[in-house]
Amino acid sequence: MRRPVVGLILIGLGAFFLALAPLVRFYVADQVVQAPLNHYQVTRLESPNSTYFDQSDLKLKNGVTLRANNTIRGDVRANGGNNKIAVWDSTTDIYDQAKPDTPVQIQKFRIAFDRRTGLLVNCCGANVEGDGTVRMSGYGLLFPIGNVQKRDYPFFDMTTKQQAPMQFGAVERVRGLATYRFTQHIPLTKTAALDTKMPADMLGLPADKGAQKADRYTEAYNTMWVDPRTGVPVKQRENIRSWVQTPDGKGRMLVAQADLITLDKDQRDLVKMSDKTALQIDLVRSYVPAGAVFFGLVMLLAGGLLGLTRDRTPPPVEAPRRADGKFGDAGPPQPLAAAAAPGAPSGSGAPSGSGASTASGEGAPPAPGEGAAASPAAPPGSFAARAAAPPGSFADTGAAKPAAAPDGPGAGPAPAQGGKPKPRRAPSDGRQRRLPSRRR
Repeated sequence: MRRPVVGLILIGLGAFFLALAPLVRFYVADQVVQAPLNHYQVTRLESPNSTYFDQSDLKLKNGVTLRANNTIRGDVRANGGNNKIAVWDSTTDIYDQAKPDTPVQIQKFRIAFDRRTGLLVNCCGANVEGDGTVRMSGYGLLFPIGNVQKRDYPFFDMTTKQQAPMQFGAVERVRGLATYRFTQHIPLTKTAALDTKMPADMLGLPADKGAQKADRYTEAYNTMWVDPRTGVPVKQRENIRSWVQTPDGKGRMLVAQADLITLDKDQRDLVKMSDKTALQIDLVRSYVPAGAVFFGLVMLLAGGLLGLTRDRTPPPVEAPRRADGKFGDAGPPQPLAAAAAPGAPSGSGAPSGSGASTASGEGAPPAPGEGAAASPAAPPGSFAARAAAPPGSFADTGAAKPAAAPDGPGAGPAPAQGGKPKPRRAPSDGRQRRLPSRRR
């Protein structure tokens, strides 16, 4: 392939890669860097040395180990065909490790959020504990997708049904991964009104006060370690305290105290998942666009250099042109059409004496001054090479073998060197002898 053609191909490929870079960075990246619709995740948290009120025994239990299993499941049909919105259902089951079949608390909610920003939206049946009137705002389960900054973010707390800031604390490592630590404080907030009254002595009041109406209040300190590359929390800590107290706050009883932390195994799994997601984000945001720009510039430069460089390939060798005007090497000499008659001379001419004639008018030597100049001397019996043969003579077909001398009384001497044959003398009896002509 010639250099100009290769140069044009390289220039075309270079332009293609340069056009591919912004396409991947600003279009493909927006399609990849977003929360999935069909998501499934199970995270386990554990709190040793916890306290909770066992309603079956009506006793406050201390020093127990509580576990919380959080399951997140995406509902791909709940968005009504709007794929910009993701709908996730979350269920948290808190139970005593010694009594796994008896839940201490079960919390359920459904959130809908923008897949690119992570911000909550109120649609698609979003609710908390079945209450669809709750208006959610801020962020729910995820931070900004692939763009977490060192600043505060508004987060919606599902227990108290209110928004509270998630404040940036520090950069800390979790299982070798550099993460941003955020903390959130939920002040003491009424979360539920009890249907039944509580005994006064259980609330720390004199027994003669009788049964008291009480409400449930919750206070929490939430901490999240977030991968800034993806916005995925890889570790969580929920320090929860829950009380039952009278409206005036005089009677009060602690019903739950737990410090739930993500299990080590789940932390490792979340770090691996976040690393995989971060690689996909880096590919479409950095690696592929940068590689496309690099290869595009290299190909444009190489194609331009090849196009400007002179092609030094030698041209193809043309076939030589023969004396007869045709192209190609001269072939072997063609055989004579007919053998020479007996007694004919080996030369091509005939004697030019008076009264001499030929049978067919062929073989007569050219008149003086006619035809081309005499060719260089040739051996007797051969044809001299000429640039163009005159009429009546043989064309230049290469060297020919000398013809054998004719036998018989009529044979004359061969033409002398120089090209022009010598005339023969007439017989001594005064008669002229007709010489046979040599036909081609």
